[in-house]
Amino acid sequence: MADNDWKARLGMVYSTDPGFKYQTVRDEEPETLAPQAQDLRVWLDRKQRGGKVVTLVRGFVGRDADLQELARMLKTKCGVGGAAKEGEIIIQGDHRDRVVELLTRSGYRCKKAGS
Repeated sequence: MADNDWKARLGMVYSTDPGFKYQTVRDEEPETLAPQAQDLRVWLDRKQRGGKVVTLVRGFVGRDADLQELARMLKTKCGVGGAAKEGEIIIQGDHRDRVVELLTRSGYRCKKAGS
């Protein structure tokens, strides 16, 4: 199924070469830093959310799977929903103090940021 990924070839023009094999270039994910080497910032945000408050964790450097795992741990411990995408974790509600405490206990360097 991965060999027939037509979305990756959308910009490809027809080739008459019978031996031509189209190869997609994959961006390498950065190696996940150790928790002590991470420098995370915890923000409160209301922009473009209909006035609802969310807690944002920014500054994570590493693979997307590790970001998803950290987000799952924070959402479970806070008992709320959220998401992890584009290098940041979104936790629904104002849980800034709890998130900083959980991250510190897990070995991450983090601080509150913003107002």
